[in-house]
Amino acid sequence: MKKLTNAEEDVMQILWELGQGFVKDVIDRMPDPKPPYNTVSTVIRVLEKKEFIGHKQYGNTYEYFPLVSKEEYTKVHFSDFMSNYFNNSFPKMAAYFARENNISMKELEEIMRLTEEELRKSNTSNNE
Repeated sequence: MKKLTNAEEDVMQILWELGQGFVKDVIDRMPDPKPPYNTVSTVIRVLEKKEFIGHKQYGNTYEYFPLVSKEEYTKVHFSDFMSNYFNNSFPKMAAYFARENNISMKELEEIMRLTEEELRKSNTSNNE
């Protein structure tokens, strides 16, 4: 899966949030100053070419929707991030973020609790 540019990611974030939408809907969700309609339309066509989004046609109007889920995209690119920057080591990554963000012991305990919950959920759904 290809890495998206910042502009492409911005559009995808909006489409993931909306579920589907027209170019105007995407522009309405963008911060001011709003980019020109043609710029957003071009980014959307590129995303379609990359097979990240699809469309439904209503006459001359197109409604766009994600073909790649946010979870799929996140999983692939977070794995690349872990590999490229932390040698696939979650402990190294966690230590880096803890150090850079001055994480407290209470916050670390919360991270552990949430991680344990997710692992339990994952193990439960894998066993069904």
